[in-house]
This record gives sequence, structure tokens and C-alpha cells, in this order.
Amino acid sequence: MRSIFVVLLALGASLVTSVASAKTYKGAEIYSNQSYLYGRYEMRMQVAKASGVLSTFFTYKNGSEIGSTFWEEIDIEIFGKNNATQWQSNVILGSSRPTIHTEQLHTAPQSLADAYHTYVLEWTPDYLAWFVDGVEVRRITGTSTVTSLTNAQSLRFNIWSSESVEWVGAWDDSVLPVYQFVNYIDYKTYNATTKSFEGGWRDDFDTFDTSRWSKANWSFDMNRVDFAPENALVKNGVLVLALTKENAMGYAGTPPTDEPASSSSASSVAVSSTAASSSAASSAMASSTTASSKAASSTATTGGNSGGGGGGGLFSLWGLLALGGLLLAGRRK
Repeated sequence: MRSIFVVLLALGASLVTSVASAKTYKGAEIYSNQSYLYGRYEMRMQVAKASGVLSTFFTYKNGSEIGSTFWEEIDIEIFGKNNATQWQSNVILGSSRPTIHTEQLHTAPQSLADAYHTYVLEWTPDYLAWFVDGVEVRRITGTSTVTSLTNAQSLRFNIWSSESVEWVGAWDDSVLPVYQFVNYIDYKTYNATTKSFEGGWRDDFDTFDTSRWSKANWSFDMNRVDFAPENALVKNGVLVLALTKENAMGYAGTPPTDEPASSSSASSVAVSSTAASSSAASSAMASSTTASSKAASSTATTGGNSGGGGGGGLFSLWGLLALGGLLLAGRRK
């Protein structure tokens, strides 16, 4: 019995620590309740313009952040610095910490924060490819970077702030609040026989579909913000992810209108409609260079079910209480 009390005391101390370490700034993350192996993921986003801030979409094998678990993650990360003209494609892999990164930095011809743009990630057993507004920007064919991605992954959007100034730029909270707007996400399954994308589903965010999505309530090392459910909401058919100060959560404005939503989406589908689509357009973007390592965001993480686009998540406070209750119940038996 004494050992049970010791465990419960430790859990209680952990709860106090979690509450005491609440962060001044609040971001947002949503994650899919289902995980997917391969597929084509298209989304229309208008991102945040602010140094120190990241607006992301990524796939993530749940639990990757735990101990020596093999990490699997594919990223689209848009920087708010430099007028939001740069973004990073990345694959994170490996059981050791720090993990293996395959980052490339890409520069768009205009700010990605002034209007909606179409982002596409294609993931098959043979290749990974990233597109922006119908133009293929990067492709990885074969190699262990692709073949090591063997597990289903959840889909995630988040807005957050890294404490790595070298990576994301200097932080200035006078710009807050800032927002990431998502018009839709369209998912298509991968048919290995025909080597094409088909079926799937589309979410236009007319409502927040709790059967498909959940909201994060954790943080991780090197993240300046806690993820707050209040900062993830749907308004006027747009998913809004907010980065705010602690006392100013939520969104009371009107999301920007997506003009035109259809033409850019159509061009993206035309370029990447099958797994055999050409990579000839990959040089059309202004630049693609190797970025500085993001290892700081993938090391020293704690348990939970989130990560990527920046690192692992934390167990919720209620989860710790529930664990304590289960231990006590087991002892009584």
C-alpha cells in the first residue's frame, strides 16, 4: 500500500508542476482521430506573418515522442519570419535522439500570409512529394527516408512558436494575436495496384467535426506556447488556429475570404493526380536549400499523443489522475 501512496504522491507533484509551468502564450493544434497510411493531402491555407511563429500541416505517428520509439513524421512548416515567404519540407525518423532530419528550405515568390495557397503532400511507398499552388517543389524517391515510413499517421495542423531564434527568428509578442486559416483539407487514399489516388474524404470546416478531429491541450520542449482548445475553432467555413496571449484566447474576427478557391486547387490536382506525376516542375520555385537542424524540437520530449511540426506532447492532467486511480484499483484487488 505504501508504494501506491508513493505513486499517487508523485502523480500529485507532477500535476502541480504541470499547472505551475503553464505558459504565457497560447497556440492551437488539431489532430485527426484516425491515422492514415499513404495518401494525397491537399489543403488551402493562409498562414501567420510574424517572426518566431510557425504555421504547419504534418503527419505524425502517434507516440513517436515516447522514449526510444521509432519516430515517423512528414512536415509542411511555414515560417512567419521574412514576410512569410519561406517554408520547410521535412521528414523526421529514427529511434535515437536527436532524430534524423531531411529538411529543405523553400522560398515562395510572394508572401504566403497575404492570401490562401494550396499545399499538397503526396505519400506513397515509393516517393514523397510536396507541391505549392500546383508546382512540385520537392520529391524524394526511394531511399530509406521513404521506405522507413511504414506506419499509419495522424493528420495535424498547428500554430506555435519555437524558442530557437536561429530557426524561426526573433520573438516579439507585440504582433499578437496572429492566425492560421484553413479553408479545407482534401484526403485521397492511395491505390497500390493502380498507383493512383482515389476516394477519401474532404472537410470544408463548415463545422468542427469532433468525429474526425480533436484539439490538443499540451506543449513540448522548445515550444513557447501551450496548445489551448479555445484557440482552435471554426468560423464562416474556415478553421481558425490562433496564437495569443493567455488572457486573450479565441477569435472574434471574420476569416479572410479565399479568392479564388477553385482555380489553384484544380491546378494542383492536375499536376499531382497520379503517383507517376512528373517532377520536372521542381525547379520552378525560387530556391530550395538545406535548412538548419530542428533537433532541439525533437529532443527531451515527454509522453503524450502529440508531436511534430514540433516535438512531443504532454499527458493531460486528467490522464495522470486516471492513471493514479487505475493503480489504486489494481492494488485493492
